[in-house]
Amino acid sequence: MRITFVLPDANMGGGTRVIATHADRLRRRGHKVVVVATPSEVPPLIRKVKALVKGYGWPRIRAIGPSYFDSLKDVDLRRIESVRPITDDDVPDADVVVATWWRTAEWVHGFSPSKGAKAYFIQGYETFQQRADRLKATWSLPLHKIVVSQWLVDIARDEYGDEDVSLVPNSVDLGQFHAPPRGRQPVPAVGLVYSQHSIKGCDVSLRAFELAAGKVAGLRLIAFGNERPSPHLPLPPASVYTFAPPQERIRDIYASCDAWLFGSRAEGFGLPVLEAMACRTPVIATPAGAAPQLLAGRGGILVPGEDSQAMADAIERVCTTPDAKWREMSDAALRTATGYTWDDAAVRFEAALRTAIERADGRAVPTLRGGGGESPINVPAAATGPTGT
Repeated sequence: MRITFVLPDANMGGGTRVIATHADRLRRRGHKVVVVATPSEVPPLIRKVKALVKGYGWPRIRAIGPSYFDSLKDVDLRRIESVRPITDDDVPDADVVVATWWRTAEWVHGFSPSKGAKAYFIQGYETFQQRADRLKATWSLPLHKIVVSQWLVDIARDEYGDEDVSLVPNSVDLGQFHAPPRGRQPVPAVGLVYSQHSIKGCDVSLRAFELAAGKVAGLRLIAFGNERPSPHLPLPPASVYTFAPPQERIRDIYASCDAWLFGSRAEGFGLPVLEAMACRTPVIATPAGAAPQLLAGRGGILVPGEDSQAMADAIERVCTTPDAKWREMSDAALRTATGYTWDDAAVRFEAALRTAIERADGRAVPTLRGGGGESPINVPAAATGPTGT
């Protein structure tokens, strides 16, 4: 297939990492892949001033910054010359073209048929944005949806009446995220990804840590993130924080914790959950994104959303459980993580793109076979993806 991905920006965000991985895996499977992206958008002066006043610092945006595509020398990344809508003239003719964000969905919807069948890769449901009405409108466009979690499948079905959605769960690179077997830490420790974005629920996790620290002697907090901690969302005293760690360092951070906290309010998947589990770290998570499915294998504890007390109770439980029980939970976390591979995800994504092409042609959707079993071109709405257990 000739495949085009349309991005609003190629950067170091988690969503970009997923897109870059799919582009590279599809290329390895013999497809011709082109990625078309805009440069980074420079925020207006008023937004910069607000960020400074709130303690976030003066935003530093470069027209072309680092990207997860930088290490993928064989992926054809094309950046247009300025921040503007991507048009027909910017993209090659192809068999399928994939929008990767709501704004790009608006652009792709207007492409001519020669640019390929139209698909919409959805990694979240960011209705908290100011332009939520436009985001929601893109879910009704005639683009075949490819989503990363059952939660997004449910939204497509229940809110938009679309039951023909392809589910392609995110995966984890076990060559990058791994750790040897271990017991609980000599000094109890929990970790989290620091973010000031409300959707990430970092405030929920920090409050849970504060509550748990009153009951678990010596409890430490270990965190990393791509933002400097703000006085509006401070880290507890004596926290160990790593700003923008190199990728090879992140696995050591995960593996230094007895539990990883995921307090998200509404993320589409939650990659840190899977990455921590691959590093044998049990996860305490709210039911956002794929967390309910990922924790079904007993590799952690699911707590109610925005319930810091419940998360604190789970921290106390994990950090005081007998070592043998903790190891069982750690082993279960690893078993779940090994059930999610990027090779499997590439097969599912390839099948989803074929579905988009066949839907555009008005043909029936068959089932592909290969690789040791059946690989459904379209995952039924009731499916939850592999559990690894």
